[in-house]
Amino acid sequence: MAIQANLRENLHGRIVRRAAAAAILAICIATPASFSMAQDAGALDAQFRNWLSRDLWPEAARRGISQADFNSAFSGVSLNLKLPDLVIPGQKKTVPRKQHQAEFRAPSAYFREAVIGGVVSGGRPRLQRHAATLKAIERETGVPGRIAVAIWGRESGFGRAKLPYNAFEVLGTKAFMSTRKDYFRGELLAALEMVSRRHVNPRALMGSWAGALGQPQFMPSSYLAHARDGDGDRVADIWRSEADTLASIAGYLADKGWVRGRDWGFEVTVPETVSCAMEGPDRGMPISRWEALGVRRVNGKPFPAHERAGEGYLMMPAGRHGPAFIVTPNFYVLKEYNTSDLYALFVGHAGDRMQYNSPAFSASWNDTGEMYRSEIAAMQRGLERLGYDVGGADGLPGFKTRRSIGDWQAKSGLQPTCFPTRQLAKRF
Repeated sequence: MAIQANLRENLHGRIVRRAAAAAILAICIATPASFSMAQDAGALDAQFRNWLSRDLWPEAARRGISQADFNSAFSGVSLNLKLPDLVIPGQKKTVPRKQHQAEFRAPSAYFREAVIGGVVSGGRPRLQRHAATLKAIERETGVPGRIAVAIWGRESGFGRAKLPYNAFEVLGTKAFMSTRKDYFRGELLAALEMVSRRHVNPRALMGSWAGALGQPQFMPSSYLAHARDGDGDRVADIWRSEADTLASIAGYLADKGWVRGRDWGFEVTVPETVSCAMEGPDRGMPISRWEALGVRRVNGKPFPAHERAGEGYLMMPAGRHGPAFIVTPNFYVLKEYNTSDLYALFVGHAGDRMQYNSPAFSASWNDTGEMYRSEIAAMQRGLERLGYDVGGADGLPGFKTRRSIGDWQAKSGLQPTCFPTRQLAKRF
């Protein structure tokens, strides 16, 4: 998906430095011992320059990018080997051992009150300050202001987070040698279109280590498709304009199918008679049916009348180790912004708290123990060998992995918990 928050950069600085060292070491192993480390880096940069001129430039030219704009964008740009998830050309990519993004960590760590409480407390005054703008945005898009403000807070700390990376350095490096080269190549070409067609100064394209830009942390393709003018100056300035930032966030969600008038979801209690393996967007049913199964809102209130006939989905991001939710299609629209269940839940919950002064989660996020992505991937491969669809052995415990674990636990005579732990992993 498109968006990556740069609030995590400080948390991952140590990991990134290790990745840089590993990248240089890999180069040294792959080349003659007589080469110095500096020479290896220089040789790799020469390959990068050759790739720019012989591979990327012809495609950019076919898209109508001028030579002048292309040269301007890459002036002074070199490879950044400190970025995570890089693969030295000619080497095989593997599932990363470490998690470089906060969304890949355990739910208990992701929902620390210091983090979510900061977004809530920072969002409340901004809901008031931008009330008129947000009301106009909601009229146009159907997206509640609290949702746009919560995303703004999560993505860039309401514009306070630093954007230290040149987008062409990041996207160029990742398009040349990352684990997802094709994806970043498309984003790199989109960034060139921003320069050529939207007349954005290439030096102004500053963003995160993942190439996400501005206060809403849009990838270049998202900027081209969804950026909006919120302050009436006919320019979508997602770096300096708060109104443009909010309008662009809401516009993105509207373009992705936000259902006007529906909420994102509700925290619930799920009786033991309802398996955690019933989770997933492909196992939805009317919310009234979930009620009939004994699923209840944690605040004791009934589900809103207009929601009861609508489709609802069980969502248990930590399995039985944390809170449970009945979510609506709008939850999955939030996942279009960032594909993590935890991210979408963070945004919806923070928005509710900042507008309604609602409490924190009723159930606790139990500490399931931090697992490496490589460990989860090994468990996923074990489940795949048993015939389960885990959604791919990528080391990320999405809903298909969680419910596969629950189904396997039930068949093995275990109490289903629907979440990977090191103890369970030993069985695979």
